[in-house]
Amino acid sequence: MTVSWPRIAYVIALALLVPGVALAAGGGGGGGGTDSTRTQTPEYVAGVKAVDSKDWARAITLLETAVQRTPDDADAWNYLAYATRKNGDPAKSIPLYEKALALDPRHLGAHEYIGEAYLALNDLPKAKEHLARLNKLCFFTCEEYRDLKRAVQAYEKAHADVKPAASK
Repeated sequence: MTVSWPRIAYVIALALLVPGVALAAGGGGGGGGTDSTRTQTPEYVAGVKAVDSKDWARAITLLETAVQRTPDDADAWNYLAYATRKNGDPAKSIPLYEKALALDPRHLGAHEYIGEAYLALNDLPKAKEHLARLNKLCFFTCEEYRDLKRAVQAYEKAHADVKPAASK
């Protein structure tokens, strides 16, 4: 039996792509490492619904309760941080994202969103640190990496003409 080189190349490429797709699949939105077999608290479920409807204040209240009940839930911390940032307090969201990342250092959503929070705080180097981490975590590329990269590029473009003030 003879096997053609194009067929061998196809099989090898497929074998290399499947793990990358599996790794890149988790992490969109507020989640990132969600284990669908885990039971979520009612506050977490309601908090996610409040995030989806952009009711940030309600989401914060519900998700604060959720993280008290399940303090080892990186997704709950990430959603709490996200709602806090979207409610207008990116500085307060940073330690919440850091908690999510301490629990799950591979949490793609938390890396994306903390990078965006750093951009809101005019800390481009910190945002780029998380972009670099996403680049390593995503086998080829993933939505979180692409989204943060676009945000960094937009930030750089918007601030390209801003020159530091002359020192006196």
